[in-house]
Amino acid sequence: MKKTIGFALFLLFLLLLAACGRPSEEGASTTDGEGEESYTIRVAYLVPEEHSAHVQSLKFKEKLEKESNGRLTVELYPNGQLYGSDREAIEAVQLGNLEMTIPAVAPLASFNEKFLVFDLPFLFNDYDSAYSALDGDLGQELLDSLEENDLKGLAFGENGFRHVSNNEGPIESPEDMEGMKLRTLENPLHTDTFKAFGANASPFAFGELYTALQQGTYDAMDCPISLYYTNKFYEVQDYLTLTGHVYAAAILLANNDFYNSLPEDLQELVMEASDEFKDEQRKLAQQQDTEFLDQLKAEGMQVNDLTAEQRDEFREAAQPVYEKYESQIGKDLIDRALAANE
Repeated sequence: MKKTIGFALFLLFLLLLAACGRPSEEGASTTDGEGEESYTIRVAYLVPEEHSAHVQSLKFKEKLEKESNGRLTVELYPNGQLYGSDREAIEAVQLGNLEMTIPAVAPLASFNEKFLVFDLPFLFNDYDSAYSALDGDLGQELLDSLEENDLKGLAFGENGFRHVSNNEGPIESPEDMEGMKLRTLENPLHTDTFKAFGANASPFAFGELYTALQQGTYDAMDCPISLYYTNKFYEVQDYLTLTGHVYAAAILLANNDFYNSLPEDLQELVMEASDEFKDEQRKLAQQQDTEFLDQLKAEGMQVNDLTAEQRDEFREAAQPVYEKYESQIGKDLIDRALAANE
């Protein structure tokens, strides 16, 4: 009997020992030698290392790691290393498989349709108007609404105004786009806009776009100047028209549960670093746009701008898009965004 009791106690001791040594299943955090929680933030995005978003992400990483005294570790994954599209990266953050991403705002509309408002063609006349909307009550309201999608909207960055390129000739009117096979973002409003201009438009993954253009699957595309240069699209596109048809914001997104799991002081630090990212990345993005446009011309792209009258012709052609999406987006949101031009 004593042997049986002794053996049972020994088994109990082994079970207790195993339980004490079992690693935590928290996933996002670990405990250092002083008993403080530490956290790893993996940030994945499509843009390459030369792009302003990556350059500023290096400073974002440095600030968080230094000012958290090592409680935060930031791992950066540029150039689509982890996910081949913004939509995939957003889904990974939403599901908690990734802590942060910096996508273009347009694919976010598939998760929260309020964000469609920022994709309306010719919505903002200039950068100041865009900043007024994004950094004001409207922008904050939309950032807050992302919590319903298990996402934390931290701040709006910048990709810049989008322009159209093709391999057929200069574009000066919607008629010049008639029948062009044009790649759009994974966003129905963008596709409908180019269909309104007469193009044969369809969405396609950004990571595979260079090859699709090279093989003639598409004749045309649109994106900001920075991406034309950093992704070497000038090698597979001959003509660039400065349409400026959409202001393309980027956005710093975090998994909402992960953000809320951070101690309050680290949450404040992440928000502070995000605000600094927004301000500094925008400045760098505009500086790069000027430099990169000169480089695109030097590489042989033929660049033309639209006159005020030509741009008005595109605006008029785009009006059916406003009518189609007004009920889905909400007239109030559209009017508030347009008011930023005043």
